[in-house]
Amino acid sequence: GDNIKMTVTLIAPIAMDEGLRFAIREGGRTVGAGVVATIVA
Repeated sequence: GDNIKMTVTLIAPIAMDEGLRFAIREGGRTVGAGVVATIVA
């Protein structure tokens, strides 16, 4: 697989901490997964 760094702006507030694992889903399929490295508030 590929590795990338990205900055994301959420459309709704959500509680999260660094180290949280997440999945990116599109059309009911998981198309990516990652870990929160830094929170920029």
